[in-house]
Amino acid sequence: MSVRCLAAVTLLASAFLAGCQSGQPSAGGAGTEGDAAPQRIVIGVSVPAADHGWTAGVIWWAEQAMALYPNVQWKFSTADTPAKQISDLETMMAAGVDGIVVLATESAPLTPIAKQIHERGILLINVDRGFLEPVADVFIEGDNKAFGRKAAEYIVQRLNGQGNVVILEGIPSTVNTDRVEAARSVFARYPGIRILDQQTGMWNRQKAMEVMQTILLKHPKIDAVWAADDDMALGAEQAIREAGRQNEMWLIGGGGMKDVVKKVLDRDPMYPATVTYSPSMIAVGIHEAVSVLRDGKRTEILQFFPRHVTLDVELVTPENAQQYYFPDSIY
Repeated sequence: MSVRCLAAVTLLASAFLAGCQSGQPSAGGAGTEGDAAPQRIVIGVSVPAADHGWTAGVIWWAEQAMALYPNVQWKFSTADTPAKQISDLETMMAAGVDGIVVLATESAPLTPIAKQIHERGILLINVDRGFLEPVADVFIEGDNKAFGRKAAEYIVQRLNGQGNVVILEGIPSTVNTDRVEAARSVFARYPGIRILDQQTGMWNRQKAMEVMQTILLKHPKIDAVWAADDDMALGAEQAIREAGRQNEMWLIGGGGMKDVVKKVLDRDPMYPATVTYSPSMIAVGIHEAVSVLRDGKRTEILQFFPRHVTLDVELVTPENAQQYYFPDSIY
């Protein structure tokens, strides 16, 4: 059953920030909370390779979180394909890990290996891209339905219910499905909104640029582009500018990338808004894995954790962009 549990997330995030501010954790047993483990546990962390800005942010946040727990033995890997990630997870299982934190490259191909992890009794914490079956002990994700809905509602409002829209989708996953279905359900309520084209940019800047180049050749009149990701928005913007059509349309991405938030803050006419979706959620998953495993009371502790944690997303406009602009951020 899905539960919105911001209190739990806030608590875990606060613990992480406190650890970062306290400097390097000591190696002794009287150090930070992360040093309190009575026995050495082994946790695997498997995430996609840094193929775009958001996943680069995921890796950075994962490394920061793992560094807080020097008494945990970490098995960390990145994968650029589902096949590589499946192999990484098989290696972790063979190494005898106590728990695994997974952000899937794609949902469908990773579901069978996730079931194997679950069946072996290994703690499984799934972050962001869900599996196709509820096999994870805990699932942590952003509110992807709100992500799609808020972007679509803004587009409809800005277009006054009339206009030609292009949709750029992401990687096949529960994240992408939730975002796109929510957006399309909003657009469907407005007969004046016409979806000209819907293609995948794979949450990749280069791919989105190439897809947008083709779309521009097909459609002489486009009013707005919902890129559903800030990297894809930047790629689409490049194609639009190279075609000399930057005065004809505008874009909405998503993710909260500092470069895009800055464009919104500066009132760039091509970027009236974006939507937040922080890669720091991987740190929440890592902290939860340690919290469940470190005292050897997994069953008892899991009773107090929500099985499905949904993190809020926010629409970023020029009026509130300063609150979401962090120039020193990795992403």
